[in-house]
Amino acid sequence: MFPGAFDYRAPTSLDEVLELLREHGEEAKVLAGGQSLIPLLKLRLASPALLVDIGRLPGLQGMVRRNGTLVMGARTRHVDVERASLPAGLEILHDAAPQISDPLIRNVGTVGGSLCHADPAGDWGSVAIALGAGLALRSSRGERMVDAREFFKGPFTTALAADEILTEIHLPIPSGRAAGTYLKLERKVGDFATVGVAVQVEMDGPRVRRAGIGLTAVAPTNLQARAAEASLAGRELDDAAIAEAARLAAEAADPRDDIRGSAAYKRDMVRILVQRGLRTLRQRLEEVGP
Repeated sequence: MFPGAFDYRAPTSLDEVLELLREHGEEAKVLAGGQSLIPLLKLRLASPALLVDIGRLPGLQGMVRRNGTLVMGARTRHVDVERASLPAGLEILHDAAPQISDPLIRNVGTVGGSLCHADPAGDWGSVAIALGAGLALRSSRGERMVDAREFFKGPFTTALAADEILTEIHLPIPSGRAAGTYLKLERKVGDFATVGVAVQVEMDGPRVRRAGIGLTAVAPTNLQARAAEASLAGRELDDAAIAEAARLAAEAADPRDDIRGSAAYKRDMVRILVQRGLRTLRQRLEEVGP
């Protein structure tokens, strides 16, 4: 199919983007890498009156350290993350990036575009939740910061207002020993996740100071497994703690039967992947040392 008719603008500054969004509101859609939006346009699941192309807009790409935070421009491509030199403790980003679709998508698609698309089967949403990322949203009215755990409101629905754009993803850099990983079950390489799990822990000596667990494709949004996270706080990463967290994560999941598997199968895969991920983190932490 072909998209419906739309006007097209390629602004050269962020201020121009924000003015266009202020003027056109819900009639406008922002195009970054286009790997999510273009298929929707072709299927006429989205029919904006105006397409605002930020694909060449300067200043929204790359990663820098700022006040204990890794700040990622929203237009940073998946492949940029895959190839980046990252601070210790943020290896979860390197684990997740190569699992995003296929090389063609990773070379063009953007992290910010994926987050704003808010597909519950999207991988970056769970990673952002596990890391406790902050998302910087800009409009002509100013800037506000939204916790990634509060950003996803429903399938393909976020906290973004019609006149706002995601400009930066703020990832806290762990101050001590930390480790994370992303595990994904898919029917074939490049497919959407049947189940995905992002796990991140920060340690205080032998015990967990903070845990983050994000779940992919098992709820109407990327899901934070709050009870599972809380169960790990203050405990060592022994087999009993890992098993309990995995059980609680599976209980938090709310999957549906579909062509990728039954709800019961997906829930059990959450348990298995969380358990496997936490064991991987334990091994990585042992290799780093105290």
